[in-house]
Amino acid sequence: MRQWTKKLAALALWGLALPLLAAPHAVVDGVQAPAWVERGGARLALAPGMALESRDRLVTGFGGRALVQMADGSAVRVGENGHVGLNALGRKENGVFTAALEVAKGAFRLTTDIFRRSSDRRAINVQIGTVTAGIRGTDIWGRSDDQRDFVCLLEGRITASHPGGALVQLDQPLQFYGADKGKGPDPVASVDAAQVEKWARETELEAGSGLQKRGGRWGVRLGTYVDQAAALAVYDRATAAGYGVRIVPRQNGKTYELRLGQIPGQEEAEKLASRLAQELALPAARPYRR
Repeated sequence: MRQWTKKLAALALWGLALPLLAAPHAVVDGVQAPAWVERGGARLALAPGMALESRDRLVTGFGGRALVQMADGSAVRVGENGHVGLNALGRKENGVFTAALEVAKGAFRLTTDIFRRSSDRRAINVQIGTVTAGIRGTDIWGRSDDQRDFVCLLEGRITASHPGGALVQLDQPLQFYGADKGKGPDPVASVDAAQVEKWARETELEAGSGLQKRGGRWGVRLGTYVDQAAALAVYDRATAAGYGVRIVPRQNGKTYELRLGQIPGQEEAEKLASRLAQELALPAARPYRR
């Protein structure tokens, strides 16, 4: 019972079990497993609706994606095998929304006002490996990997910098700026639209891949257990694998059902049920409509 209580308390602290007292600065809008959030030395699988805080780190695995809604209406997209830190989330006294995003690894996209047209002012800085971009209302895509760090302007205007070069301004769509690891930055150049479209697909949630989205009306039942320890063991195994499942007590606490929710359609639910059955050896995983 003590382990069960500690698990429920942990879920509440992560913003999954209790209502928030104040509007969060960032909320998970969509997930393509495997994906996690790291906070204070702990790691929990991402789930739609999860509130995020400063110093949280988003982590995605092979095939993973994450879509996060920021309080100013911006969208943060993280591609597979990504590591993105969320820092300095907040508002100044003059109402300006602030964020410092650290892309340590993987593909990343920031699009302002994607969730709503907003009059909010913002001061967002994005560090993509060794390249830093200052955002003032725009759309950018970037990547950091073992060979290179770069940022590409899709719309608007940004300033960019590198420790080995001077501050530059990108104000034309499809301009990009970057540097090979261990070297100084290259001059600002341009890339064709076909390449940008290819890059953009790396950070989009993929329909038919088994994604979760806020407001989804489908779910997957992983199984029902009469033993708390057995339910917790499956929960821990699913979370470690990057699936944001939850435990639902049934029959006045006599049985425990594990569910994966907020799936936007039957095809996505069937895909996730099949993956869970294979990857976690859960043959009882079945889709259902809420």
